[in-house]
Amino acid sequence: MHITYFGHSCFQIENDGTKILFDPFIRPNTLASHIDVEKINPDVVAISHGHSDHIADAEEIIRRSGAKFFTNFEIYSWLSGKGLDNGHPMNTGGSVKLDWGKISLTPALHSSSLPDGSYGGSANGIHIQFSDINVYFAGDTDLFSDMRLIKEKYNPKVAFLPIGDNFTMDIYSAAEAAEILGTSKVIGMHYNTFPYIKIDMEEALEAFNKRGIELILMDIGSGINI
Repeated sequence: MHITYFGHSCFQIENDGTKILFDPFIRPNTLASHIDVEKINPDVVAISHGHSDHIADAEEIIRRSGAKFFTNFEIYSWLSGKGLDNGHPMNTGGSVKLDWGKISLTPALHSSSLPDGSYGGSANGIHIQFSDINVYFAGDTDLFSDMRLIKEKYNPKVAFLPIGDNFTMDIYSAAEAAEILGTSKVIGMHYNTFPYIKIDMEEALEAFNKRGIELILMDIGSGINI
């Protein structure tokens, strides 16, 4: 599996020829000004919730690439109202089987509204099941005890977790979340984009290391293989 980081909480994972883009927020992010959005052509766009820092570039990328998009019913309806007809509505607990695997929406503790102020439905995490690896994208969330059920049901090997505090859990709660989820490999997200979510990166690495968990903090525009 190849992971590319486009900043904030926007990642693309590619596995067995399928490219899945999470929470596209690129153009408004000054830290990602070197990213050419027009070269991002996913097969699938998965959206965790409606806040602009997770959906800002969704319409453009979906329209241009023809990607199938998966999100909750309210966000699906909002994007459909913009003329995008290649979406699939979901809600918390639901799963969709596809020829490359399965996508599921999990709970997340967070708010959600759309850029125009309309109701964005429930915030979600997103679980991706491939034939050879399970991936959990937590979205924006606090630590919550039902992450134990996510471990039991999905057993993710890689977790994308927010670590920036203020709007989501901090580095210590995220490290505890990783331990609960039973994953030893975490990709950090939702940090350093804005002053509110600046972190000490060395402190973050040490917080995870103390629990025997690898925290990966990627440079924007970089890619890694897992």
